[in-house]
Amino acid sequence: MNKPSIYITRKIPGELVNIYENQYDIRMWEKEEEPVPREILVKEIQHADGIISMLSEKIDEELLSKAPHLKVVANLAVGFDNINVDAAKKRGIIITNTPDVLSETTADLGFALLMATARRVIEANNYIKTDQWKNWAPFLLAGTDIHHKTIGIVGMGRIGEAIAKRAKGFDMEILYHNRSRKEEAEKKLGASYVSFDELLRLSDYVVSVVPLTDETKRLFNKDTFRKMKPSSIFINISRGGVVDEEALVDALKNKVIEAAGLDVFKNEPINSEHPLLKLNNVVCLPHIGSSSIETRTRMIQLCLENVDGVIQGRGAKTPV
Repeated sequence: MNKPSIYITRKIPGELVNIYENQYDIRMWEKEEEPVPREILVKEIQHADGIISMLSEKIDEELLSKAPHLKVVANLAVGFDNINVDAAKKRGIIITNTPDVLSETTADLGFALLMATARRVIEANNYIKTDQWKNWAPFLLAGTDIHHKTIGIVGMGRIGEAIAKRAKGFDMEILYHNRSRKEEAEKKLGASYVSFDELLRLSDYVVSVVPLTDETKRLFNKDTFRKMKPSSIFINISRGGVVDEEALVDALKNKVIEAAGLDVFKNEPINSEHPLLKLNNVVCLPHIGSSSIETRTRMIQLCLENVDGVIQGRGAKTPV
């Protein structure tokens, strides 16, 4: 009798999959930093009972139509906008993600990005490395304070709450906007629920933690940036598609807002010719929000547990 087949769309450490080798025929794309080519994924999915996918894979109607045995797709992320969930549901295919396990790590990165942008850390590092530091001056690379400022969190899910917890330690005033009020979070964190427009108007730091949906696509646009303070800093650790990047470039060039820190982009990866990378008042990171060794390991383990649970009939731990 043939073993159930699992295909993993990126190379992951062998020790994480070895414990499943007796139960499953496990195959994976052998490159860690390059996405699996579409034609290979099409070929592999025809035989797979389970798929572990990355955000770089488009799991669409066409692909799912070629997967007669597929029971589960485990996405190595909280978001799942790369997957046609409706098409999967029609075919009885379970979609899972990796919530909770990455919330604190992503919040760490988000707050580090906020601090690096506010205090011009990357710019200062490059200043020394390019031998520009000749003398000390009172306002040399002066940034802006973080403590006692107002942070506006757009999207008060698990990561948003974790960001608020860090902000509380800096004695920041915490505002948030969400589809629904989180009264427990308000009590625990001292956060205040406000309208989106009010958040934009009052916040020194606007942090996007919203999922990418039809409603949030280009949520941050020309009009949005104009409603923010000229001194405000925009941070995005959610999805690149929630931002109109041309409008953001224009806002940064023309000092509509002060600066931006970005871990995500509309089309990834970007290269050195991207307009945002030509601006000194932007800090850009290569989508590393949950990228700690501990968290990525736990995310992979959770994906494997989800796939195993569905195939063995126990069900998924974290179904979408």
